[in-house]
Amino acid sequence: MITTDKKDPLGPTESFTAAGPSRATASSPQLVGADDPPSFDPLEPVPKYTEHALESVYIPAGGEEPSPDFAPYEAEFFISGREIVSHDPHLNEDGEALYRFLLSQSRTRPEYLLHARGTHTEHRTRTVFRKDQQGNYRSHHENYTETVTDFDFYVDIGAHIVHGPIHWSVPDAEPAYRGEMVLQVDSDDFASPDLERAVAGGRRKATKEEIKAAKERKRLREAHGLPPWIAPGPDSWYHSTGLVAPPEAQVLRSSKSLREWADEYCRSDKLLKEFTYTKVVYGWNIANLEEAVRAAIRSVYSHDVSLDFEISHHKICIRPDNRLSRTLSNMWLKFLLWLLLIYPFIWLYKRFGRRGGGRWEVCGGAYALKTWRPEPDQSHPPSEANNGRWQQTADGTTIHLIGEREGEWFQRWEGPIRRAVMGRVQSKTPLEYANGPAMTLDGYRPAH
Repeated sequence: MITTDKKDPLGPTESFTAAGPSRATASSPQLVGADDPPSFDPLEPVPKYTEHALESVYIPAGGEEPSPDFAPYEAEFFISGREIVSHDPHLNEDGEALYRFLLSQSRTRPEYLLHARGTHTEHRTRTVFRKDQQGNYRSHHENYTETVTDFDFYVDIGAHIVHGPIHWSVPDAEPAYRGEMVLQVDSDDFASPDLERAVAGGRRKATKEEIKAAKERKRLREAHGLPPWIAPGPDSWYHSTGLVAPPEAQVLRSSKSLREWADEYCRSDKLLKEFTYTKVVYGWNIANLEEAVRAAIRSVYSHDVSLDFEISHHKICIRPDNRLSRTLSNMWLKFLLWLLLIYPFIWLYKRFGRRGGGRWEVCGGAYALKTWRPEPDQSHPPSEANNGRWQQTADGTTIHLIGEREGEWFQRWEGPIRRAVMGRVQSKTPLEYANGPAMTLDGYRPAH
């Protein structure tokens, strides 16, 4: 759940008039997620899995049904940069084996880090000696500019993941790689994940307008912490109230399941095909959190600040077991092919050859930083120390918010981040939050 003001996210509220990050300055940092004492007004029944990512916005449940217990397929794989790559031949021939391998790998959550870096520019002068025409060395003053790094550190966000994976798929009308080297769509209708309708419409190349719109939807989802089965528009999404879905509030999904996509990939005879399963993290309003962290840094630092939320080990790539495909998976051999001007010809074959390349990027796993969970054994929300984490629906179901809210996380980390900036910390190892002396006090409990 992501809140954008101090109102109860599940109670009656005014209409949400605009979607977008708040504006924060160094003199007045904006902290998102503060809570007033909650109220337990009667509400409509919530779905089994519900996310409230923006104030007063209905977010329906999504993803595939949880898979039954299965025996994982142990396949050969290796880590290449930030990706998990496998050339196991069985994964390219048996859809069931590929499906089980993806389910097994999805149990490992991705790494999700906040990377903060501060730099400033210094103008310096140095003395250099040059030989003149007579062979004598003469000194000269030379001006140059140098970028100095003041701090460079990481904070682990992925450690706060509390739910997932939920297996999701790209809707038929969303431009995606579906077996070719160009973005394609299977349908013109987002709201109808129907296989017969998709097949009747025919797979076609996506237009520039569709690709541009898809990129904007992805940007909004990532900024506001929406799950991948939600389209962040149209505007009626942001004016809906309560838990009554507007007509456009459809769960986005493909007409094919993850298993069916795996079967389609295995049926292909292309030599340079590739199947990619993408892990995404959602639940926090990253746009607001970035502004809050930037404001905290600006309060003690006045030079250039770079903030990035970096995710790694989030892509599982399956490629054929042949010499050319394995060569292209080796970054050094691929670089050598570029130097020898061989790779451009491979690219042309991969792009235009009948048995060249094909990409499948149509599914993945979603991991929540916070979510509402039904508590059937809890008849009523606890009256003491509720702080907005417990609510009760009209049908008597008690729901509990699990996971740390971004405002709570920022409240704990605002001080350590400022100290890291002032201490000019530069480390590849994520910072650790610890207050050693406080842990020795009787009755001390860290705030979460």
